[in-house]
Amino acid sequence: MTDRPLHAFSFDVEEYFQVANLRHVFSRDDWDRVDSRLSIGMEHILGALERHGAHATFFFLGWIAERHPQWVRRCIDGGHEVASHGYEHEFLWDLGPEKFVADLERTEHALVAAGAPRPLGFRASTFTLTRRTWWALEILAQRGYRYDSSIHPVRHPTYGVPDFAPDVTVLETPNGKLIEFPVATYPFLGRNLPMGGGGYFRLLPGGVTRAALRALERRGRNGLFYLHPWEFDPDQPRQPASATSRFRHYVNLERTLPRLERMLAEFRFTTIRDVLRSRGHAL
Repeated sequence: MTDRPLHAFSFDVEEYFQVANLRHVFSRDDWDRVDSRLSIGMEHILGALERHGAHATFFFLGWIAERHPQWVRRCIDGGHEVASHGYEHEFLWDLGPEKFVADLERTEHALVAAGAPRPLGFRASTFTLTRRTWWALEILAQRGYRYDSSIHPVRHPTYGVPDFAPDVTVLETPNGKLIEFPVATYPFLGRNLPMGGGGYFRLLPGGVTRAALRALERRGRNGLFYLHPWEFDPDQPRQPASATSRFRHYVNLERTLPRLERMLAEFRFTTIRDVLRSRGHAL
């Protein structure tokens, strides 16, 4: 197995009440009054990675790093990478350029104060780096970020840049180069089909996801997957959201952990940073 390609696993570290599908259920002002369930998912994730000798990149919200710095330290102590997910899960088009700079700075301070190095990577809330928010790439390069993982090359009603290259791409900005590492997709009939994590990881049969990753290996591509701690918590309180939001959020939560274990057993996973270095990118 050691001669097989390296892939990257990543986790967007946020509470279940901060996700986009439930953003109309939980007011931002209520977040500090809702009981945290973060430890349930983080224990499952870190335990699985340790059992399989794998590492991952953890994109932390700054809000989480300030209130739960022990999880930042646990990730660092476990040999994982800590990166930025922004401060409190706002969409890029709601922030705008000026607030985005402040949001990045606040998150950087929170991560460093919790014990992490200054982050090399960033992932926007809900992949909201689209053609509409292309200005964010220039800002990230200006602040010294080396890579981004916010562009999802798929068609989706909220996000997506379907014509973007589905592999690691070096982007030129007025402030220097920035590496883009999109979440894994599978090419089919001229389109990129989502298969790199989140609801798709829970909805698609596990065998389909693994077969798609093996097909990417044959093409010489490094896959990037993502999940969230709340996806490992099937007993989380159910919320009165729309039927679509409830389906997207709750479908097959009980299958996330066994599917992760199977993936870690069959493929080689490490951090985004280390995959990029293995491809010759100096970070």
